[in-house]
Amino acid sequence: MTDPPPMTEPLLTTDSLLTMDDLHVEITGRGRTVHALDGVDLDLAPGEALGIVGESGCGKTMTALSVLGLLPNGGKVTGGRILFDGTDLAAAPEPALRHIRGNTIGMVFQDPLTSLNPTLTIGAQVAEPLLLHTELTKAEAWAKAEETLRLVGMPHPAERMRNHPHQLSGGMRQRVAIAMALVCEPRLLIADEPTTALDVTTQHQILELIDELRERLGMAMILVTHDLGVIARRVDRVAVMYGGRIAERAPVRPLFATPRHRYTQALFAALPERAVDGTLRATDVTERAVDGALRATDITERATDGALRATDATQRATDGVRSLSSIPGLPPSLVTRPAGCRFAPRCGFATDICRAAEPELTGETNGDGDAPHAFACFHPVDPAPGADPVAEVRPPTPTAPPVRTEETLLRLVGVAKSYPLHGGPFARRKSAASQVSAVAGISLTVRRGETFGIVGESGCGKSTLGRIVVGLEAPTDGTVHFADRDISTLTKRELRAHRRDVQLMFQDSYASMDPRMRVGAVLREPLVIQGIGDKAEQRRRIAGLLDDVGLPRGAVDRYPHEFSGGQRQRLGLARALALTPSLVVADEPVSALDVSVQAQILNLMRDLQREKGLTYLFISHDLAVVRHLADSVGVMYLGKLVETGPAERVFTRPLHPYTRGLLDTVNVPDPDATPAGTPLGGESPSAATPPSGCRFRTRCPAATELCATTEPPPAEPETPGHRVACHFPLTVDLAGSGR
Repeated sequence: MTDPPPMTEPLLTTDSLLTMDDLHVEITGRGRTVHALDGVDLDLAPGEALGIVGESGCGKTMTALSVLGLLPNGGKVTGGRILFDGTDLAAAPEPALRHIRGNTIGMVFQDPLTSLNPTLTIGAQVAEPLLLHTELTKAEAWAKAEETLRLVGMPHPAERMRNHPHQLSGGMRQRVAIAMALVCEPRLLIADEPTTALDVTTQHQILELIDELRERLGMAMILVTHDLGVIARRVDRVAVMYGGRIAERAPVRPLFATPRHRYTQALFAALPERAVDGTLRATDVTERAVDGALRATDITERATDGALRATDATQRATDGVRSLSSIPGLPPSLVTRPAGCRFAPRCGFATDICRAAEPELTGETNGDGDAPHAFACFHPVDPAPGADPVAEVRPPTPTAPPVRTEETLLRLVGVAKSYPLHGGPFARRKSAASQVSAVAGISLTVRRGETFGIVGESGCGKSTLGRIVVGLEAPTDGTVHFADRDISTLTKRELRAHRRDVQLMFQDSYASMDPRMRVGAVLREPLVIQGIGDKAEQRRRIAGLLDDVGLPRGAVDRYPHEFSGGQRQRLGLARALALTPSLVVADEPVSALDVSVQAQILNLMRDLQREKGLTYLFISHDLAVVRHLADSVGVMYLGKLVETGPAERVFTRPLHPYTRGLLDTVNVPDPDATPAGTPLGGESPSAATPPSGCRFRTRCPAATELCATTEPPPAEPETPGHRVACHFPLTVDLAGSGR
């Protein structure tokens, strides 16, 4: 191996491992320049963990990518320094940066499937950094790679070394990405949204793994995420970013206990956990008009490119659950540097000084003159001891709940779906042993006007069940009844008419739209297919849909890529509503959205449900979101429905050990929260070879021989309507102990 390329001379000696000093980053392309980072100041001590949070587009990922010189095309550092161990990486040549990447600084990217090479084996990719940066032979590097996979908890590492990325689950691919980042034992690990698309158990396992490896290897870490629950117990300090700048910076406990910046306050207010348990009251920042603060109508006039109209959505509540707080409008585009405080156009506490001058990052100092809790706000939150940090903001005004009836709209009876392990025109006839049991004997009932939530780990069959309900998949066994009609008996003409009543809201709204079609054509397409109205009527209907979801009517002339993630999800909801359905199947509609945009979409879904009498089948792995939105809940495990019942009952008094394990695994947005029980461990068995008897028995601490030999039938051991499939159901609520 050749000697490492020369580095720039160290500029200073410091106790910090990493220091960003007045960092400016610009991205130029298509005739415009985006000021992605504008004066970022951060420092990181050896062994310290720093969390960076904020909405999409605030500069979190750009800050992380700047450290390794991995800026997108057209991106460059235009000012400031990035000092790593006293050496300026911003001025380092590319060969020097290549020597650092994967060696002294490792990075875990957001999507491991796209960051891994699909043509190389797992072993080759994990061993590659060792071959580049060390003197190890190929055999030694291969052995070290296998050892590292074992270190990150990969089951059967020797076998996985010869697999390709597509052969692994999402959690396994993330473990591979972590192994690649750690194989050279770096001094700094940068993790960019490492758990965003993972279910709660896989997320918990990955975060626990990172914590354990940090402690074992003595690494520092930068954790980039929009999940405040992830940040709460995983980092030492937090930096809140907004508009390419640091809005607030503090140790994790003071930040959660007494946030000072109004933007940080608004993020906490938008948490679904706070709306459910009442510890943090929801707010409508558009109503907080003090000292000339921006009025709701002004937000509409000043917002550009289809920004949200400020509505009274956050003031509406249903069934005692308050609407979520949401932040009106959109973050600044950063094409031009905003005048004044960048959060002022969306802040309910802004005054004239906020719109005229930009606040400096200052705050309380300690005895050494340092500012451990710094914030850039002219009107910071008053840190009253022991007070709720959002108690001063206005709670929503309760309104009438959605109209629900006892009429059954959807009924599934013994629905099952299996897929052959191999297929193709020359495939031999397959036996039952070569089938993947995605859904196995699901029976449930959904009433008209209610929201029925489906939760469970990735691969449990949630999305497959949703596709069966909308008719995109035919069940292998069982029946689907909609409005008392078995849809399998419908003729083609009747089935086309039926599709008006059942629509699907996709998880990835962008991938579900044709990028070559304008939004007007996307929304008009289902109307044309169903032969509804002439062109004039269709245009009126599309305008009404855009009004309903809070987008400007001019959006019809734009393409999907011109919208933000939250706006595209609104378009997905508008398309689902185009045919005025009775039932909307929402498949992970907010899983990839940050907390404020998530609140906007959930509030919108609540409002439209009440106004249009909609029924939702809401599929998600986010338990807090389901608890906030759903009336009833079904918990799925490996194709089976293991527990169903009223949402509040299931979440506060779970009867199945799996349900309780899921709840104990959730990352609570509270640094001082103590785990309620033992988080779920282990991996789900393969759906191709599910365990005999109870499918959860291989991970259940209370399993016996009975569980291995006999499948538990559904029963209602406590209250009518709360059903569980378990031989030994739990008998105490979450506040109790024992079973």
